[in-house]
Amino acid sequence: MERNDTGRYDDPLIGRVLDGRYQVGDRVARGGMATVYQAQDLRLDRTVAVKVMHTGLADDPEFVSRFEREARSAARLSHHNVVAVFDQGDDRGTLFLVMEYVPGTTLRDLIRKEAPLDPGKALAVLEPVLAALAAAHGAGMIHRDVKPENVLLADDGRIKVADFGLARAVNAETQHTATGGVLIGTVSYLSPELVVDGKADARSDVYAAGVLLYEMLTGQKPHQADSPIQVAYKHVHEDIPAPSLLVPGLPAYVDALVARATARDRDLRPSDARMLLHQVRRVRQALDHGVTDDPDLVADLLPSVRNEERTGELPLAPGTVPPADEVYDGFDAYEDDYAVTAPIPRATVPPTPRRPGPPGTEQARPRPTPRRSRRGLYLLVAVLLAALVAGIGAWQLGSYANVPSVITLDKAAAEKKLADAGFEVRFGDAEYDDKIPLDSVIRTDPDPGDRVSKGSTITVVLSRGPDVHAVPVVKNKTLEEAQRLLREGNLEVGTISRRNHESIPEGRVITTDPVAGEMKARGSAIDIIVSSGPRPIKITDYTGEKASTAEKELTELGFSVTRTEEFSEKVAAGIVLSQSPDSGTGFKKDVIEIVVSKGPELFEIPSVRGKKLSDARKILRDAGFEVKVERSASYIGLNYVIGVSPAAGTFVRRGTTVTVTLV
Repeated sequence: MERNDTGRYDDPLIGRVLDGRYQVGDRVARGGMATVYQAQDLRLDRTVAVKVMHTGLADDPEFVSRFEREARSAARLSHHNVVAVFDQGDDRGTLFLVMEYVPGTTLRDLIRKEAPLDPGKALAVLEPVLAALAAAHGAGMIHRDVKPENVLLADDGRIKVADFGLARAVNAETQHTATGGVLIGTVSYLSPELVVDGKADARSDVYAAGVLLYEMLTGQKPHQADSPIQVAYKHVHEDIPAPSLLVPGLPAYVDALVARATARDRDLRPSDARMLLHQVRRVRQALDHGVTDDPDLVADLLPSVRNEERTGELPLAPGTVPPADEVYDGFDAYEDDYAVTAPIPRATVPPTPRRPGPPGTEQARPRPTPRRSRRGLYLLVAVLLAALVAGIGAWQLGSYANVPSVITLDKAAAEKKLADAGFEVRFGDAEYDDKIPLDSVIRTDPDPGDRVSKGSTITVVLSRGPDVHAVPVVKNKTLEEAQRLLREGNLEVGTISRRNHESIPEGRVITTDPVAGEMKARGSAIDIIVSSGPRPIKITDYTGEKASTAEKELTELGFSVTRTEEFSEKVAAGIVLSQSPDSGTGFKKDVIEIVVSKGPELFEIPSVRGKKLSDARKILRDAGFEVKVERSASYIGLNYVIGVSPAAGTFVRRGTTVTVTLV
């Protein structure tokens, strides 16, 4: 893929809108199965990361199935150190996964720039990685591809584990990493059991985490060779070397921690990431207190039996590699590592045959003459040594015992079981746990199976039950205040959406989902709904319409209507003369003013009967009327008014002509 003059890749996906919602932006990373892009969620107006399956893989049902399992598995994980999965879809054959976008760098960048890291800093980086893996292991999932490229270092200091794309729920049907004999992973971080028989469990992630720690401490991978085949073979037949061989001065207990996590025999490793996290915290505590030598801690951490003693396997002879067709069929390049994607039958190491000498040399070799004078002495010493060793062994067998497992037992049962095994019991501070019931055992120190002297004190950590927190009340708070209250309440901010609300001002929180007061596990994402203010209402102009219609319809829309009336010579009574405002938009309870016609103004004709003409004319004209004079049939010249038309008391328009009749 070439870059163009603008610095962007000539990638047909860039600029495309997937599923009518996600606008693809610049490419972020490319892996063995998919490419990750920065994208914009047009619906929620937020930046996301979109992982798109490579072209052609969508035609492979196995890859499609694995990709869809990735979405379902990863979406079930809710932890602040796990990259969140938001959505998954298929846009015209383009399969994609929508994830949280984490701006920053990766652990690979940090190793290249700063390694070897100070052991305190290396463990500080490893802790959140193990916390994320512990959450996955607690949910019955394993990652299967733990490596520096999948550890994201956010600009704000957060550390998150990405790409649970190879993770799969552990159940009775899926105990193998391989589907149809195909092994998934990255060679430099593969545990021996993954190389040999493709089987994985939580201890495979523990092994990879140990390799991460080694790489941070030394700046290089523990096993290096000319080909990925040789690297994988070394994982099976060579122990991870002590980091102090490359970085002198590291405390012995740091070497022991790496050795414990990367033991080739999976039974000698911590059972899952939670147990390794506990051991990492013990080592960090020793470092923080300036402890340079702690034999007890070293003894607790070191695997109790070497791999060769347990399995009879021999280390790889220097410079030898098995034939490629006995171990691997092929590798896919993935950045500076390799992803194994081929059937992996069990590799075996045949015994090295003796090279025969020239014929007859066995017979010709002189036999030494035994010196009988010393033979008896040698036998006596051997017998005494054997007796001494047997005595010491018997004493040790009687003085030491394996710590029994009391995980998930209640307090009383655990205390009794440990006491019956000859140990003292101390209960440490209880801890929250989503899986272990209240007052049942989460873990012990030393770990179950560790061999320690009888009478030793075993620290037992009990469960406080699920670490749940009430969703805080954030109604009417600003968005910033709501986010702060959620984080202070050990909860995470989920999606932020907006909705009109008639009484809550714009920018203030309407509610949360889940609602306030509901109990949720630590780190759960809480969605926030923010007010966009009242919904705007279009204003219709009712000028010239009946006032009754205007008042009814404006009121039904939610407006408050005020009415005034005016006389109008031109507009009939009951018709709207004017309206304010008469256009645009408004909100419920806004006031709309209408002016309604009363029709023309009418005036009462005053009474002028019996008055002289001059007085009657003045009164009528002052009242705004025109005057017309008529003489009655019996007119005698007195000029007094004996009749008015229209009659006095009648209401007529100003300017109306009033006829007076004289006598």
